[in-house]
Parts: sequence; structure tokens; C-alpha cells
Amino acid sequence: MPRSKRREPSRDRQEASISEDLPAIPDIEQIEGRHPVYQALQGERLIHALHLLKGGSGSSFAAIVRLAEAKGVPITWQERPQLDRLSQQRPHQGAIAIALAKPLKDPADLLALAQKRGELPFLLVLDGLEDPQNVGALIRSAAAAGCHGLIMRQRRAAGVTPALIKASAGAWEELDVAQVVNIARTLEELKKAGVWVVGAHAGEKTVYHQDFSAMPLALVIGSEGAGLSHLVRQSCDFLVSLPMQSAVNSLNAASAGAALLFEIVRQRMPKPEIIY
Repeated sequence: MPRSKRREPSRDRQEASISEDLPAIPDIEQIEGRHPVYQALQGERLIHALHLLKGGSGSSFAAIVRLAEAKGVPITWQERPQLDRLSQQRPHQGAIAIALAKPLKDPADLLALAQKRGELPFLLVLDGLEDPQNVGALIRSAAAAGCHGLIMRQRRAAGVTPALIKASAGAWEELDVAQVVNIARTLEELKKAGVWVVGAHAGEKTVYHQDFSAMPLALVIGSEGAGLSHLVRQSCDFLVSLPMQSAVNSLNAASAGAALLFEIVRQRMPKPEIIY
């Protein structure tokens, strides 16, 4: 997609937890918690093993058992101390799955998905976020907002852990994710492909004064403490912020990212017919 001539948007537009009988290799992923395990079972990934709590109860637990049995996934029933030793986090809710790792994408795949759907590209980029709770929450927000994918760093950032997968509340299975070595370089490649890069940075013009309605874009969220790195900030076409109305002068990364994502969604929605 060729980029149109650049203009100022503000003026013109917008115990190791892997089961001991399985090797600890990169293509194995541990999933913990009832909802994440259920979502993984619903998908197409190979589940090597499923460890469940003896005496587990509740409708969500029963749904996991039914789905696992229907798909022929081997179930190992464990006492709570055994599950606690397997777990990488607490609480595991009595359900731990050992699965083939979710295949990661290339950023070009995310653009191809947008083209396949006949939609303007809409990507979320994370610049060095380290808290798996924040990253998981942003994955969920991006999936709910209809993003075509998420781009995150390979190093010096939150890794793909059971805590991150659980924090995404099942969205890890739904959203395409790309990991890259250099975020700034990736942003430059996206710009060459016609995507506008919008960075979230406190103190800039508010998001409500920009027009994103017809803009292929990548929204970039910085790390919890430092925000956007210098090179990434330089790679952005422009920066936006949220208007703070009190002495509380910022939101955490997950909350700010969700608010920005859904303002973009609002602007892209068809204008309603006003009936008086």
C-alpha cells in the first residue's frame, strides 16, 4: 500500500512448570487457569497433556473435562500439592495444560490479514512493557477492539508466560502476535507499507483532537516507567495523549492503551443516523 503524501494530521486529518515427562523446549507452552485452558482446547493447537485437580468442581471445570475428552486430550488427575509444584503462577484454578506453543507471526502477516479482510490496518505495538498483567490486558483490549495483531519486543520485555496468557482472559488464542528484535526498525517498515505510526505520550495533543477515521495505523504504547523509548518516539508520525482532569496525571499502560484503542474504534464506526 503506497503512503500518501505526508501532512500534519492535526491540521489536515488525523518446579519448572513444564511437566517433567516433557522436554523444556521453546515450542512447548504452559497454560494455566480455567478460562485460558478452555480457550486453548477450543482452538487448533495440539495439547500434549492436561493436568486437572482431583475433585475439581463447577461448570467451567466440567466444560474443560467434556471438551478434553471429546478431543482425546490425555488428562492426568493431580492432588493440589502436585499441581502447585507444576504451576508457574498462583492461582492455577486446578487446570494446567501443556500445549504446542502458539505460532508467532511476522508483522507483514498482520498487514496481510487486514488486506484479506478489506480493512484499514489497525495494529497495537508494545515498546518494552514488562508487566505480564499489563501485556495480557492489552492483548485482550486489542482483540476486543478488532486489531489485526500485536507487535512486541523479543527481549527486555514481558515474555510469553502463564501469567500473561491468563491475564489476556482467552484473547491470547484469538489475536495474532509478532515478536521483533527492534521496534523502531519495525515501525519504519510499517511506515513504508503505508501505515501511520501513532505514539502514546503524556502531555501531547489529546487523542480526541485527531482524526483516525480513514487512517491505516499502528498505535504504540510505551513501557510502564519510561514510556516510549527515544528511537521509537522519533519513529512515530505523531504523538497523542489522554486528557487528565485532576491531580491524577496518568493511567497505567493497560488502561491508557484500552482508552486509546476504543477512541480509534469509535471514530471508525459508521456515523449513526440522528433521529429527533
